[in-house]
Amino acid sequence: MRIVSLLPAATDIVAELGLTADLVGRTHECDWPPEAVSGVPAVTAAEFSADTLSSREISDAVGGASHTGSSLYTLDTEALAALAPDVVLTQDLCDVCAVSYSSVSKAVRVLDAGTKMLSLEPRTLDEVLDCLVTVGAQLGVRERAELRRAELRTRLAKVEQLTAGRPRPRVVAIEWLDPLWPAGHWVPEQISCAGGAPLLAAPGEHTAPMEWSAVRAARPDVILVLPCGFSPERTLRERHVLTELPGWDELPAVRNDAVWILDGPAYFNRPGPRVVRGAEVLAHVLHSVDAGDPVTAGEAMRLSAADG
Repeated sequence: MRIVSLLPAATDIVAELGLTADLVGRTHECDWPPEAVSGVPAVTAAEFSADTLSSREISDAVGGASHTGSSLYTLDTEALAALAPDVVLTQDLCDVCAVSYSSVSKAVRVLDAGTKMLSLEPRTLDEVLDCLVTVGAQLGVRERAELRRAELRTRLAKVEQLTAGRPRPRVVAIEWLDPLWPAGHWVPEQISCAGGAPLLAAPGEHTAPMEWSAVRAARPDVILVLPCGFSPERTLRERHVLTELPGWDELPAVRNDAVWILDGPAYFNRPGPRVVRGAEVLAHVLHSVDAGDPVTAGEAMRLSAADG
């Protein structure tokens, strides 16, 4: 089986299913597991370097608050054709976060090799885990996929068990800095699973930009900063976008030293199996509970620690 993944979360799924040896193509942002993807050619490229632009400039470049502009990605259709994939894994959830579905669909239609295209578009935590089975069935390892899904659900159940009965802090999760954007889709469920009360977004919701006044009015006990596509280091470089907002120092989360920088791409932005680790990280952040491996500074860092 020759697999091309045009979605980092799908590459995570392929790895979870033990099929990285069948991966012949990927996006330039597929980075997990590093030892498995390092030798796999990328068939996408970024239209510009996000590292050189601010959050506002990136947002404007992809169509502003509507997120209806161009994708950050371009697809090398000739390279894709040369790989002659049996299956192309893509998505139809967000044209900004990955190659657009329409672009991939057009490219696959011109391939004369019977290539199958599988689009993933989960919005909830259950749907993210179900994607394992959807992909596993397509790739001929359904039983293995069902086993892995059950194991991941067991880990989530452990998180819920360890945080049950504790006070539930009120949590705002921020997925983009400028404009300010609350994290929706599966992130509210990750927060709830870890013993928190999510604010400003509902489970499965495709959110929209919010005014800073909404955060001030919500008076969160905890703020999670996990911008889409930003490493913690990249987020820290732009933390002033938040800390210079009026009334920042008055928020309960800031007063209680409960503003956290998290690894969004690894555990929160991508609808792959590592969202389960994200819930485990949140159990540590919200309740100092270790539901899995000990949480590292690279996974969760207090903003005050970074500033110190």
